[in-house]
Order: sequence, then C-alpha cells, then structure tokens
Amino acid sequence: MSSLEIPTQPFPDQRPGTSGLRKKVRVFQQPHYLENFVQSIFDSLDGLEGQTLVVGGDGRYYNRSAIQIILRMAAANGVGRILVGRDGILSTPAASCVIRKYHCFGGIILSASHNPAGPDADFGIKYNTANGGPAPERITEAIFSRSRELDRYRILEAGDIDLSRTGSTELGGMTVDVIDPVDDYAGLMEELFDFDRIRTLLQGDFSLRFDAMHAVTGPYAEEILVRRLGAPTRSLMHTVPQEDFAGGHPDPNLTYARELVDILYADDAPDFGAASDGDGDRNMILGRRFFVTPSDSLAVLTANATLVPGYAEGLKGVARSMPTSQAADRVAAALGIKCYETPTGWKFFGNLLDAGEVTLCGEESFGTGSAHVREKDGLWAVLFWLNLLAVTGKSVEQLVHDHWATYGRNYYSRHDYEDVESEGAHTLMQALRQRLPELQGRRLGEHEVAYADDFRYEDPIDQSVSEAQGVRIGFSDGSRMVFRLSGTGTQGATLRVYLERYEADPDQQHQDAQTALAGLIRLADEVAGIRTHTGREAPSVIT
Repeated sequence: MSSLEIPTQPFPDQRPGTSGLRKKVRVFQQPHYLENFVQSIFDSLDGLEGQTLVVGGDGRYYNRSAIQIILRMAAANGVGRILVGRDGILSTPAASCVIRKYHCFGGIILSASHNPAGPDADFGIKYNTANGGPAPERITEAIFSRSRELDRYRILEAGDIDLSRTGSTELGGMTVDVIDPVDDYAGLMEELFDFDRIRTLLQGDFSLRFDAMHAVTGPYAEEILVRRLGAPTRSLMHTVPQEDFAGGHPDPNLTYARELVDILYADDAPDFGAASDGDGDRNMILGRRFFVTPSDSLAVLTANATLVPGYAEGLKGVARSMPTSQAADRVAAALGIKCYETPTGWKFFGNLLDAGEVTLCGEESFGTGSAHVREKDGLWAVLFWLNLLAVTGKSVEQLVHDHWATYGRNYYSRHDYEDVESEGAHTLMQALRQRLPELQGRRLGEHEVAYADDFRYEDPIDQSVSEAQGVRIGFSDGSRMVFRLSGTGTQGATLRVYLERYEADPDQQHQDAQTALAGLIRLADEVAGIRTHTGREAPSVIT
C-alpha cells in the first residue's frame, strides 16, 4: 500500500452550514470534491497524527462509498485508529456517545439529517470534536479557509474494507475497528432511564407506535424498545434503513410523518406515538389524538426531570435555541435554575454543556437532548417520555395539560416556506432588517412592539460572538414573531417564520394553535411581505 498525493484545485462552495457541509449527492461525486473537504478537515486539526477518530453515518445513498474514501485518506494522513459502525451505520447521537466513551480525538459523521436521500437527493458531512459535539465556528471557518487554498490531498492506494462484520483490520498502518453501532448507545440509555418501569408499562395495556421512517434509528429501536424493553414487534414501523429512505422525507413532523399521525388520530389510536429522522437526532412525540410541540416537550421534560434516574438530582440549567418558544424559560424560573437562549445550531449548546451550566437543551426543530452526549437525540427523548408516563401513570395529553395549568401555555407554531427563490428570500430578510429601527414602540395591529432586533449571541463561556441570527419582533404582551433563513437545505432557500403567544388562563389553553395564532400569522405576512417576496400563498409545512 502506498500513500498518494493527488493534485487538486479548490472548490469555492465548501463553507459548512448550521451542521456541516450539505450538497446534492452529485456535487459530492464530482472528482476531488469529497476528498478536498476531508483533507481540509484533516489539515485544520492540530495533533491529529496517531489519534483515534469515529466514522459513521445515517446509511443514505453514497454513505458507504464516502466512508471507504475517508478511511483511505485517514490512513494516508497519519490517523492511528478508526472506529466505524458496522455497514457504515452510526446514528448522530450514537457517534457522539462513542466519541465520548472511548475518549476519541473526534469524528466524521456522514448525514444530511432530515433531508431526502438518493442519487438525486442530498448528502452531508460534518466534523465533531472530542467532546462529541459539532465543531464550533472557529473550526468550521478554519476548514473552509483551508478548502479555498487546497492544492493536493493524501489518500492510500488500497482496496475497500469489509464493513459488514465487526472486528479489526489494518489499513496502511492504521487500525480500523468495525463496531456494533447500537451496543454503546443502548448501554448509555439503560444508565439514564428506569428500564424496569418502562418494561412494565410496555408489557401492560399500554400501546405505542414508533416510526423509524426507513432511516437510521430502526436498528436502535429494535434493540432497545423490542429486545430490551419488550415492546411488541408490531409497535415499530419502517425499521430497515434504506439508502433513499424509501423515497420519503425523513423529517418527523406532522407533514412528513403523516402515516404515523393518521394512526395516532384514528379511533383505535395507540397511547403513544413517536418518530425519529434520517440520522436519529430528532423526535416527534404524539399522544392519542394529541401532538406535543417540541417547545412544549422541552418544557415538560425540564419540569419533570427528577422523576427519571439520570436526572434525579436535578438540573443545572436549561438552554433553548432563540426561535424555540419561551415555555422552558417559565419552568426554569420556577425551579430557580438558569435558562440560556442561543442561536439555532446544536454546536452552540456545547460550551454550556461542557461548562456544566445546563443539563437539558432543545430546539423547536424537533431536537431535544442533554449532557449525556453533545448532539440532540431522538430515541433518548422517546425513552424520557416513556419513563415519565410509566412513573406518573398519566397519558401524554394529561401530562401536557397539567403542565399548562401550572405554567401557562405558549401557543406556538413554525411556518416553513421551502425551496423559495433565494433572491426573494434574502430581499425579504434585508428589508426586515432595515425596518427594525422604525418598529420599536410602534403598534402593529393589536400589538405594541417592545423590541425589534437581529439576534446577537455572545457565548458566556468563550465570549465568541455570533451576529445576525434571526430577526425578532417582540410585543409588550409577550407575543413575538421570528424570521430566519434555514442553513440545512441544499437548494433555493427555506424561510422559517416562528409565532408565539402566551396564555395564562386555563380556560383559554385548549384552542387549536393556528386559531390562537391567527392574528399573528396575518401580521407576520404584512410586516415581512411574505407573499410579495416569495410568491407563496401558504407555507409548505406547518408545525
């Protein structure tokens, strides 16, 4: 085996986004494209030689081919050892778990998360650091800077490694350990949750349905929910990972997990429903004919955390992304713990978790997690809810209604305008930003503007600053609207509009969210000119 240096030229479009580099598969399949980005990662990491890395992905199309390239490049760049999931599979939270458990130098995760997969769809790659979390901006910017000047990459001249069986193989002086992708993660879940209580629940009259959406969490759900907790096999849906996610969109929300939603809203609905996404880091929670918003889910878990073994001693704090509703803030205030508001992107929680400032964190985009790893974690959230249901004996709906009665309800919704023309979306945001100074103190419809800004975040741990993280318009009654462009797509632009209104009166807490927010929905279109700038009469997705 010989190490080759392959001449190359930079690509101008390799700046990582919210969670790594995401492009169409055919972009990654261009000669040298993937190799350039991987070499840029390796060149940006001080002290890499001889270290151990984790590699795995969500099983989408091009996953296995990309892993073989990464293995050969890692060997040529002096990496000492690679831990790779069998068949190239590792959910994103499981990869974080493995990095942390074995004190690895970092990891390369191949995923475009909840985006569609297949030869004409999406692919992604990101680097996670030694804490198990996504690389912070200083590292992603270093990777991008290196990608713009790269003139060669190193790769071993060798054949493919057999990833279908666990065991060790030597590759040009580097050890490749193919590991079971589920074992370490499942063991961690047993440490955090009361499996005995959950097992009793699942083996009684309680019924559940979990939808893996033909994505990575299928094997994890089979091992944990069925083999370790005794749920009937029929409780699981779509558990075999497929390279194109069976042509579906593995985003666990009311639109794309429609089959599960219909089951939970049927006359003979099970007691509990849940779904996870392409790489296993997102979750949707449903009760019988009842949807739990991700914002409410974070608040309910925060309020009831001491009922779960892993959090019985209480929480150090909670963090939420800026667009996530303020429901968790009210719980934190009542518990006397800190609550942090960060930009969108899980990497912003990493410093807070590492510093011991927070224990739980969450985003409105169906992501919830804790200090057990440094990624959001779909199955973890499902097990947390099951543990609470087992301990309280309440239904999902009862648990949430009791929570609202105690803390009030934050009516909340996100409206996504997907794949809109980029120029119009950016013009909309620019016009909004220009209007901010004149909005302060004005009345918009029935609401008085208390603040209008473009969210700026100064990290309390390392004092790094992130600007222009989303336009916020807050009103004196506690309502607010947030506008931002998503960084997770691969074409066009996705405009996200977040709407929130607080209701303290228990008699007014049971309206449909779209009805309760109707006034703000109309106002958001008027203020931002959504129809004018996007040409859309309605959102693509409402959650």
